[in-house]
Amino acid sequence: LTSVSTTRTTPNAHKRFMEKLDARIRNHDREIEKMCNFHHQGFVDAITELLKVRADAEKLMVSAVSTSEGLSHQEVTAQTEEVIRCRVQQRNMATTVEKLHLCIPVLEMYSKLKEQLESKRYYAALKTMEQLENIYIPRVSQYRFCQIMAETLPKLREEIKEVSMSDLKDFLESIRKHSDKIGETAMRQAQQHRTFLSTVQKHVSAGCTKPLYSLNGRGAFQHNGLATEDVLTAHDLVDFSPVYRCLHIYTVLGDRETFENYYRKQRKKQARLVLQPQSNMHETVEGYRKYFNQIVGFFVVEDHILHATQGLVTRVFTEELWNMALSKIIAVLRTHSSYCNDPDLVLELKNLIVIFADTLQGYGFQVNRLFDLLFEIRDQYNETLLKKWAVVFREIFELDNYSPIPVENEDEYKSVVGRFPFHDAEIEKQPFPKKLPMSQSVPQIYIQVKEFIYASLKFSESLHRSSTEVDDMLRKSTNLLLTRTLSGCLHNLIRKPHIGLTELVQIIINTTHLEQACKYLEEFITNITNVSPETVHTTRLYGLSTFKDARHAAEGEIYTKLNQKIDEFIQLADYEWGMAESDGRASGYLMDLINFLRSTFQVFTHLPGKVAQTACMSACKHLATSLMQMLLDTELKQISMGAIQQFNLDVIQCELFASSEPVPGFQGDTLQLAFIDLRQLLDLFMVWDWSTYLADYGQPTCKYLRVNPSTALALLEKMKDTSKKNNLFSQFRKNDRDKQKLIETVVKQLRSLVNGMSQHS
Repeated sequence: LTSVSTTRTTPNAHKRFMEKLDARIRNHDREIEKMCNFHHQGFVDAITELLKVRADAEKLMVSAVSTSEGLSHQEVTAQTEEVIRCRVQQRNMATTVEKLHLCIPVLEMYSKLKEQLESKRYYAALKTMEQLENIYIPRVSQYRFCQIMAETLPKLREEIKEVSMSDLKDFLESIRKHSDKIGETAMRQAQQHRTFLSTVQKHVSAGCTKPLYSLNGRGAFQHNGLATEDVLTAHDLVDFSPVYRCLHIYTVLGDRETFENYYRKQRKKQARLVLQPQSNMHETVEGYRKYFNQIVGFFVVEDHILHATQGLVTRVFTEELWNMALSKIIAVLRTHSSYCNDPDLVLELKNLIVIFADTLQGYGFQVNRLFDLLFEIRDQYNETLLKKWAVVFREIFELDNYSPIPVENEDEYKSVVGRFPFHDAEIEKQPFPKKLPMSQSVPQIYIQVKEFIYASLKFSESLHRSSTEVDDMLRKSTNLLLTRTLSGCLHNLIRKPHIGLTELVQIIINTTHLEQACKYLEEFITNITNVSPETVHTTRLYGLSTFKDARHAAEGEIYTKLNQKIDEFIQLADYEWGMAESDGRASGYLMDLINFLRSTFQVFTHLPGKVAQTACMSACKHLATSLMQMLLDTELKQISMGAIQQFNLDVIQCELFASSEPVPGFQGDTLQLAFIDLRQLLDLFMVWDWSTYLADYGQPTCKYLRVNPSTALALLEKMKDTSKKNNLFSQFRKNDRDKQKLIETVVKQLRSLVNGMSQHS
């Protein structure tokens, strides 16, 4: 009544009443569902008991009919009503049993669904849901608990999607951590496979008939008595079930595309993380190895997913990932390898790259660009080798004594020629002890060049290149060693201040023998690569030009140092330019200089003839020029005749030295001609033969052809100044004043000649 009256007074009250009534019904439905779930088994047992009661009721009915004849009408009526009531109960129970028979499978399937969800058998749970929706629930859809059940199933599907996606995320995180181990295993197996194939190839090349390998009980190769490691796959190291489960679930739910897009997007992100190197990766080989292991592990997983699932990832997707990764890898390796100065580390990096490339090539990825990168790294490797060997060469040169190698007996001689290809018939005939012409650095340099070739060859191994290409690489790198590194070390050595003439002579001898040994280096490379140097396009060694250039530099340095030494002696000259008469003997500084030159040129006997002759001629010319400059020095204002006579004695000693043939091989008086300018000038002043000089000047047969008028004038001016002070021509002025007039006349004529020459020029 209250509700009715409220309804009449308030228009919306009826609507609110119905909403509250529905809410209360839903609460009671949930309670009923819980109660049904709790009493389900008891309910089933009760129905079974009712079926038994039905049979007893039929028996009771028959008994009642048989006894009804003896009952009174009243009793019959009562019994009839009881029978009607029993029949109604019987019909109700039959209907209840029938409906329960339809509901029990639904409840059993729902119970099964709960068990499957609890045990995380999500794929089976989805199949159970499908059966409930399509088969069981439609049979009893009129019941409210079935409607609630049908409304619950979509929520359960979403929960399953969320749980499976969570498992996938856990898998992705796990695989990120395990990529290193997967890649390490794959690369180790690739390396073992390479080693095994190399051993088989050597075995076949050696012509062995005994089988090298067989299968053991586990299906692994038995090689040389040792079983190789069983082949492990990514599936052996990682549980991929979360991926399969999630893929199946999303496929069943008709949302496979969403899952595929999510998986690919996440793997692309992980790929970018994997490709990021550590900043100090270039410092140790372990940094590179970890970097490669992670990348290999990533793509091994993708390859497994590609083949274990249908369409989750495609070959196009993996190739796009690989091309993106390859560009990043090449950029990273190019940058980090440039920081490395240790050739051993670069070589280990090369070996890692080869194994890395072979591993991924085995999974179907294109790795040609990696081998192209190796050629760039090879150049970097050669640069580090050149720097390393530059230090080695410098140490050898610093420790060398630049003296011929002494050998006391046959064993020592064989030890030297075993390290360096030296052959000299004359020296071999000499008795022991004897000396070999080169110094100790020569065999050491030769050995180090061979070591460099071996080191360079190590990088060329396993690059899948022909013998001709390997030979070409070796020759080019050896040429760089000779023409740049060794040549630079030699030139730096030659220019060092502490390297004297004796050391320079030995350096020239050493370079001569190293030049002769270049042909043996050619043979050495040929023996390693089995490629004849006569092959078309084969690179030749440039050692000949290297050692020739170094020898020429040493020769030039000999000439320079020899002239510097002459200048040092010249600086010791202390002439008394105003002396009245000479001492009658050559100056001491000059005799010391000549003795030095004699001893020096004796050392030059081991040099090639032209070098010694050129050095001797250069020294004599420089000495003559220095003496001439001493006479004509502008700071020297006065020269007496006595000083001229003393100077003449010194020049005579120079001429005697030149005529004594300090270096054999000069023809005639070639060496004396270095002093011809000085000789004619001094003769002109000593004889005072001005009339002849002035009369014959300009003629090819002139006696004083080498005397320049300006030179004669400059020297005569110095002598004229002394005459004014009564130092030189005092006796002339006393005895013959006409001679002073003659000097004035000669000076005027010389000036006239000099002016005429300047106007003509």
